[in-house]
Amino acid sequence: MRTSQIQPAVGAAVSTASALDLRVDDAVILHDSNRITLRLRPCDVLARVAHTEGRRGATFEVEVARRLAETDGPVASLDPRVEPRVYARDGFVITLWTYYEPVSHRDVVPAEYAQALERLHAAMRHVDFIAPHFTDRVAEAQSLVGNRAQTPDLRDADRELLSTTLRKSMWAIGQRDTAEQLLHGEPHPGNLLKTKYGLLFADLETCCRGPVEFDVAHVPEEVSRHYPDADRELLSECRILMLAMVASWRWDRDDQLPNGHRMGSELLSQIRAAL
Repeated sequence: MRTSQIQPAVGAAVSTASALDLRVDDAVILHDSNRITLRLRPCDVLARVAHTEGRRGATFEVEVARRLAETDGPVASLDPRVEPRVYARDGFVITLWTYYEPVSHRDVVPAEYAQALERLHAAMRHVDFIAPHFTDRVAEAQSLVGNRAQTPDLRDADRELLSTTLRKSMWAIGQRDTAEQLLHGEPHPGNLLKTKYGLLFADLETCCRGPVEFDVAHVPEEVSRHYPDADRELLSECRILMLAMVASWRWDRDDQLPNGHRMGSELLSQIRAAL
């Protein structure tokens, strides 16, 4: 989120929580990109704040969380003290979640990570929910790459690489007759919480439908080796597709992830190495 918008966004979250009788004396920014994530104290609420344009995504995420709360899936939960919905204030949309105190700074054991993802997928198979197909997200990346005005800093050679990789990977994945289900969409380490309740997945806005290999492609390779029954050839193709998608988003002129272009360049190098 742009610097000038951060304090108004924090104020909107604090005002919303206070109006719901949650005591807030302090707000700590935990993450800042296209939306900000705050820890509100002492009520210990995790608030996610986005511009009003993000209402649709926030509403989708809340509904997914509500459905998964009815299962035993390892997911972060909405704050139980308030109504589970999207709140609007001062040009922002706010969702309120349970804050989980980290229990350790040590790395997550790969086998434990894989088991948590497998449990998440098992829970998601019991959720009857309409979600975008993973190919819709690929189409968004393809649209970005094809729009020079939206990705002005992307060099021609890199644009061609991303366009070709997205197209060929999609074709290769589409040739396989693979079962599909509801997925997290981006179960990478940044969306994994290590809590006293075990490993929990957060940020459900990216949920989509597709083969489980699409999700497994987002985790470190040492983790994916522990995921049971994954199609290794399909996983390899999905990993290349994932790299190309994320690289495309990093070159979006509206992307506000810190050091986004540097990350985009690193991902391009990984794609070339993988190919």
